[in-house]
Amino acid sequence: MSAKRLRTILVIAGMPGAGKSLASDAARELGLPVLVSGDVIREEARKRGLQPNKANLGRLMLGLRREEGMSAVARRLIPLIEKTGKVFVVYEGARNVEEVEELRKNYRVLTIAIHAAPETRFHRLLKRLRSDRPRNKPDFRERDQRELRVGVGKVIALADRMVENEESKHELRRRMKRLLKKTIQEKWSESSLKPRLTIPKTRKKSPKR
Repeated sequence: MSAKRLRTILVIAGMPGAGKSLASDAARELGLPVLVSGDVIREEARKRGLQPNKANLGRLMLGLRREEGMSAVARRLIPLIEKTGKVFVVYEGARNVEEVEELRKNYRVLTIAIHAAPETRFHRLLKRLRSDRPRNKPDFRERDQRELRVGVGKVIALADRMVENEESKHELRRRMKRLLKKTIQEKWSESSLKPRLTIPKTRKKSPKR
């Protein structure tokens, strides 16, 4: 098996506000490199001289896939994945199954869906200090519909793993770290290779006296 085929891409998917970025933070804390689809879209907007607001980013996201196919973002990611030189790489923000299948042509892939209720996601998004946050409920619903039109719903439905995120940030990080550690150990067992990645152990708190 080639070195490229030994690489595993851990794909994180979810609706806006579900907690994808927090899940990625947990991966970073374990020393995993994280590539984000939104950053690819924002970089493309910069190249085209577009302001990175929600309207432009939404149109560009749909336009790229219309012009180059549904796997356009995944194809742009492959050189970035190779550049990491790591065996395990996290891709945050897959929005359709074509992206996942494009990655599967080159790598082993495991998909992880982060789920939260619409009301929870809406209130989280309102707290963000980003230009693409929703102004109101109709704005929020329109963004959801835009994401679903691209195909994120199918990625979530077909995910290999599902993580609920209705509790605290700390709880999501804890669940993600546990899932990622287990997944990495399983994948290394399959490949019969020793990992280059050292997963930091969680320190146990000393009992109060």
